[in-house]
This record gives sequence, structure tokens and C-alpha cells, in this order.
Amino acid sequence: MREILPTLAGWHAAGVPFGLATVVAVSRSAPRGPGAAMAVGPDDEVVGSVSGGCVEGAVFELAQEVVATGEPSLQTFGYSDEDAFAVGLTCGGEITLLVRPVTAGSDPAFGAVAGSVAAGEPVTMATVVDGPASQGATLAVWPDRAAGSLGAGGLDVAVTADARGELALGASVLRHYGPHGERREDTVTVFLQSFAPPPRMLVFGAIDYAAAVARIGDFLGYRVTVCDARPVFATPKRFPAAVEVVVDWPHRYLSGTDTDERTVICVLTHDPKFDVPLLEEALRRPAAYIGAMGSRRTHEERRARLAGAGLTEAELSRLRSPLGLDLGARTPEEVAVSVAAEIVALRWGGSGAPLATTTGAIHAPAVR
Repeated sequence: MREILPTLAGWHAAGVPFGLATVVAVSRSAPRGPGAAMAVGPDDEVVGSVSGGCVEGAVFELAQEVVATGEPSLQTFGYSDEDAFAVGLTCGGEITLLVRPVTAGSDPAFGAVAGSVAAGEPVTMATVVDGPASQGATLAVWPDRAAGSLGAGGLDVAVTADARGELALGASVLRHYGPHGERREDTVTVFLQSFAPPPRMLVFGAIDYAAAVARIGDFLGYRVTVCDARPVFATPKRFPAAVEVVVDWPHRYLSGTDTDERTVICVLTHDPKFDVPLLEEALRRPAAYIGAMGSRRTHEERRARLAGAGLTEAELSRLRSPLGLDLGARTPEEVAVSVAAEIVALRWGGSGAPLATTTGAIHAPAVR
């Protein structure tokens, strides 16, 4: 959804109705997760994807239909053994989609939500999926305000509280309520889609490997900052336009920077005077991933220095060093792929093994 919002905001601002299909639930090896979206707008223009191509044709027709009728539709697509040409997911999974019409009248807060996402401001969009409530009704929730309504005051209050909780986690989930927000009932299903600001990737050491890691970090959706104490290397010309470049001592910059449980820290300085004080700071603060470049000998020496600085075994165990998966990488770009692969595997609980050698579901359930 995040990627197609600029186009949708343009249609909304122009008063052009469009059909919006959103993945609200998945099971087994579904190709896209909750929040994936596809829209059909003026002149049958299509943006986004909900399945990587498996059911897009059927969704296109559904989106046209809901715009014509003004009525939302909840549809589930899965694999069909009976008819190889039936609309279904060839991967064997299952996705549930809410397909709804979006107009300036029915979704007055849509433009504000799109503007907040573009500005990096956290916001959650709550949408009624099913039950004795107005299907397709939306409520936009920010940390300090809300706009719209799901049709009942009590439901709005309950959903607003839950939306802010999920926003803090950056999660998109289904929640269940009674018609007036009763917590112990489950007749109304609401999809909470959180648009938290992009997670940060902090890359220390302005070397060629850093430029490649910064490019792939930007591609993966991180807000990337590269920091180095040497101004001759830390120049914006050496890095992608979207990457922030900071000239400062790495440990000093990190000590004055906020991190959270989604932050990725890549230490490529490869120099004890930089990376030891930097890792001493990094390993004592929240982060999803802390990796450091270097040989195995460098790692052992660095680990001994960090232990001598007072870091505990639990803190040291957070360090991924040498960073990256064993891909046999040589070039900066190949190393960047190796690092990105380790970050993705750690995020989703992947083993890093070739899929051809594993069994079971390809997409394991997300761990919250």
C-alpha cells in the first residue's frame, strides 16, 4: 500500500473513484502479506499487486464491480486442484481480500492518511471487514487524533485504542469486537493497517561496501544514514540521493540518535578506534540487528576488547560478526546482498538455507 499511495492520493484529490483491494488475512504460502494492495482507477489503470500475478485478473473485475455498485466485497482465494485454470493461488496458500470503493465522500480522511505516510508520520487506517457494521467504513488514527467513523461510538473508541497500540509495533492485524466495541465479542472484524515511519538503517564507515549496503537498504525500505568521522570519505556524492550522510565520530553520533527494535546497525569501520566504542554503545541499546565487518581474527580481538570494556555475555551475543550470510560474496554489491539476506532472515525467522533443501511452509507465520 505504501508504494501506491501517491497514485491513490492523486485520484482521491481529483475526485476520481477507484476500487481498492487489500489483503486482510493470509494462510500457508501466500505470496503477499496483510496490507498488500491493488487498485483500479480511471481508464482501468492498475497499480499494486495482491498475489504476484495469481489472482490479479479476478481482482481487477471485482474492483470494477465495487466501483459500479458502491458495495464492498470480501473474497477469499486459494488453490484449486479441480481445475488448473480456476482462479486461485498456485503456491497453495490462501488470501482474503477486502475490495471496496474509495471516493472523496466515503473516505474524506484518505488524503490526510496519504499525506502523513508521505511525511513519515505514523498513522493507522482501521477498516470494517465483516460483521454487523458498515462494511468498508474507515477510521484513521494518529497518535494524537482520529478522523472518520466505523459507525458506532463505542466501536470507534475501542478501535482507536487498539490502533494506537498496533501503530507502536508497526503491525497490521485483524481485530474482533462486538457491534459497539465490546471486547469479549467477535462479531465485527476490523483490519488495522499501520503505517509506521520506515525503520532506520545506520551504516558506519564510508567505504565502498557502505555505499552498496546503503543502496540495498534504501531498496528494502529503510531510512538510511551513513556516518564516518573522515570528511574526505563521507561525501554525499558517493552515496544514493536518498541516503543521509553524516560526518561525526560514530560512537558520538549513535549516542545522540534514537534507535528502536526495528533499527539495523551495520558497522563497517574495520578500525578498533572507531568500532569498539561504537559497538559498546550499540550493544547496549535497542536494535533489530547489529552486525560488524571483519575477519574471524578481527572479531575475536574486537570481542575481547568489548568484554574488557564491561559488556556482558548477553550483550555480546547480539553481535552478528562477521556480518552477512555465507554466499561466497566478493564484490561490495555481493557483500551487500549477503548482509541484506541475513537481516531479512533474522527479521522473519528464516534459516538462510536453500529452499530446495528445506521442507514445510515457505512463508512461516510472522512472529510478533
